Amino acid sequence: MSSYEFTCSVEPRYIPEQSDPGHGVFAFAYTVTIRNTGDIAAQLISRHWIITDATGRVEEVKGLGVIGHQPLLKPGEGFEYTSWTRLATPRGTMSGSYFCVAEDGERFEAPVPAFSLSVQRSGLH
Repeated sequence: MSSYEFTCSVEPRYIPEQSDPGHGVFAFAYTVTIRNTGDIAAQLISRHWIITDATGRVEEVKGLGVIGHQPLLKPGEGFEYTSWTRLATPRGTMSGSYFCVAEDGERFEAPVPAFSLSVQRSGLH
């Protein structure tokens, strides 16, 4: 086990009430669970998402924290949040990473594996 490690899992879902397929708007929510699986406390500082629709159009989203938080997680602790995105197609993918800083000053990235956004069936790749 690495001293510096956050493990991330995601559960996406289609939001029909926020979508307008006739105008190319498909909304998806995703719930992310971040767990400190390392052995030293660390803080999530920023996020970087790569969102790709079915036509190959890529959007990158970078910013501080997640939903206004920069959680400090002790070993074994977790943080869960839900956010959303919109695509111009009924399918796409997201992947990304979180930039984190451990309490001893060590910096590391926590990858978020690619996951599917799909009107028919939201789920992991």
